[in-house]
Amino acid sequence: MTQKQADLLLLSAAFLWGSSYGLMKLGAETLTPVSIASMRCLFAFLILLPCFLKRLRNTNPEILKYSAITGFLIAGVFIGVIYGVIGTSASTAGFLISTSVIMVPVLHAIGSRKWPSLPVSAGTLIVTAGLLIFNGVKSMEIDKGFVLCLGAAFLYALDILFTNAFTRRIDSLLLGLWQLFFAGLFAGMVSLSLENPVCPSTINEWVSVLGLAIFSTAWGFTVQAMAQEYTTPERAAFIFSLEPVFAAIFACFVLDEEMGFTALIGAALILIGVWVAGIKWKN
Repeated sequence: MTQKQADLLLLSAAFLWGSSYGLMKLGAETLTPVSIASMRCLFAFLILLPCFLKRLRNTNPEILKYSAITGFLIAGVFIGVIYGVIGTSASTAGFLISTSVIMVPVLHAIGSRKWPSLPVSAGTLIVTAGLLIFNGVKSMEIDKGFVLCLGAAFLYALDILFTNAFTRRIDSLLLGLWQLFFAGLFAGMVSLSLENPVCPSTINEWVSVLGLAIFSTAWGFTVQAMAQEYTTPERAAFIFSLEPVFAAIFACFVLDEEMGFTALIGAALILIGVWVAGIKWKN
């Protein structure tokens, strides 16, 4: 797989994640939020299980260990986002959750002891400005929701970095599969502790859970693990920063929600930042 092909797969994942908010909203009307996160991951694992049964026979303790780490991070992201959005303004939450695009190059630079290239640094600044404008952030109050959303972004950044490192050591497909099982397991444990989870019973509930499981989870997170083997963590983070743009486009064309001029400017800056970050810099 080439880096361009990997980037296109990551782009498809970002598109599906962005277009999944309608399904999450549909399920959250009657189901408990963390239980939705748990079920979407476990159902995704069960859906993929028969497709890759022969490949799964190559599972070993090392694969399970790395998958448990990324699965824990994914569950943490889901839980942080769910409770963070409840505790702060929508614009602040949207921006904070997207700050993983800023954290990834910084954390990667710290870990590698090498400052990001000029295109990556410039792209980070442009995307950050775009996210601020896109989400309409005017002021931010440090409250419980602020901390949870920022924590979710940090865990997401770690997931991108760890996935990039782990796919160099183990089978990326098996990592993508088993991390779904562990994410569902960890989220399920939290759901049993904090909520009164129930199984889907209505058509809307099943459409929500299975839609999330098949498209944004089974495809999205498995593709992320496989594609990150062939690209950089910074590149993956920049592509994932397009998720809120896809969400807004989906809401505009499918849910008849309006996308203002300011949001269009923010979206344009995000796209420009992603393009700038991808420029090949020659010393």
